[in-house]
Amino acid sequence: MTFNVELIDELRKRANVNYEEAKDALEKCNGDLVEALIYLEKQSKVKNNEDTGFFAAIKKLIKKGNVTKFIIRKKEDVILSLPVTIVVIVTVVAPYVTLGALILALITGHRFKFKGKDGEPSKVNETLDKISNVVDDAKKKFNEDGNSKTSN
Repeated sequence: MTFNVELIDELRKRANVNYEEAKDALEKCNGDLVEALIYLEKQSKVKNNEDTGFFAAIKKLIKKGNVTKFIIRKKEDVILSLPVTIVVIVTVVAPYVTLGALILALITGHRFKFKGKDGEPSKVNETLDKISNVVDDAKKKFNEDGNSKTSN
């Protein structure tokens, strides 16, 4: 007995099985999709689709946050290295403290960086470097202006 690809694909999607398992189940159940699903369930071949949907996306995001580090450096010394998940939680719990600490760190010459297991998120790090450079330039200009006023 032959079946069209759409029927096999539908069974694969619903039961999360491979083509061979879907085709075999349909053959044993004379092409009846519902009976094929029941047959696969009885054979314990129906796989849960836990890795799809909203919660799977959140789970994946948390895993990525756990392996990606937020690093604060002062020159070559690492001052703080935390998983991004922790940084997000702290930011949600105490946003004003976090923002104040980040601004203070920038002013005192600290640099921020994200580092993942597969390398660094280069665009984010480039942006963080640009912000640090702008703050450094502003500090230099402020110091130069202050020094020129005191010498007058």
